[in-house]
Amino acid sequence: MTRTAIQKPDYEAELRKAGVRITRPRRIIVGILTDTEDHPDALEIFRRAVAIDSSISLSTVYRTMKLLEGLGAIHRHAFEGGPSRFEQAGGDHHDHLIDIETGDVIEFKSDRIEQLQNEIARSLGYDIVHHRLELYGRKCKVK
Repeated sequence: MTRTAIQKPDYEAELRKAGVRITRPRRIIVGILTDTEDHPDALEIFRRAVAIDSSISLSTVYRTMKLLEGLGAIHRHAFEGGPSRFEQAGGDHHDHLIDIETGDVIEFKSDRIEQLQNEIARSLGYDIVHHRLELYGRKCKVK
């Protein structure tokens, strides 16, 4: 089982291609998204943006996230018990393990899990066209 590697996206190019103007607040927001390796929610993105420029509004963050999601540049995840969180789209398929105590989201890839899912779908007469696996857990206590 491996953790997935993240390739840096070019969100500004995606927005320009869609004819969206790149304002200073948007540039800051996409810079935060480009540099992040976690799965922040909109409020966390807002906190990081305001630390750079206090004039950025939460609504600007929401609008920018909605634009990027609509362009297919980011994915929105609604992990159980929390606000929607975001990650870059594209790249290799991966699954998520969510730490229920810290909220940390760990990306991983398992060929065994993928093979088992395909076997199950085939045995039921289906081909998988899309799936999302989310595991919820807490760190094992060492004795």
